[in-house]
Amino acid sequence: MSTQPQEPTREDVAYRAALRRAETLQAYYTHLLVYGVVNAGLFFINLLTRGDDGNWWFIWPLAGWGIAIVIHTLVVFGGVFSQDWKQRKADEIYRRGQNPSSLT
Repeated sequence: MSTQPQEPTREDVAYRAALRRAETLQAYYTHLLVYGVVNAGLFFINLLTRGDDGNWWFIWPLAGWGIAIVIHTLVVFGGVFSQDWKQRKADEIYRRGQNPSSLT
């Protein structure tokens, strides 16, 4: 007799954690999509309006926003300020018994 896994319920802690992770990934991929579409648009605007001796200004918003993409990637995949980090930090603060507003 084999037991089949139960369907997750909304109250299940593991399911809620998986849902938060899915929402985080969805936001990240949406950010990448918007970055690609907007910067492709800026490239074509720059291409059509720069003239024969014009410069490529679209690289500046591409690079600036690219820094934000790198930071977002570190947050999503590198564990920087992840839910686990937040929990560990809260545990550390609680164990110290210090006022949370006085910590950095």
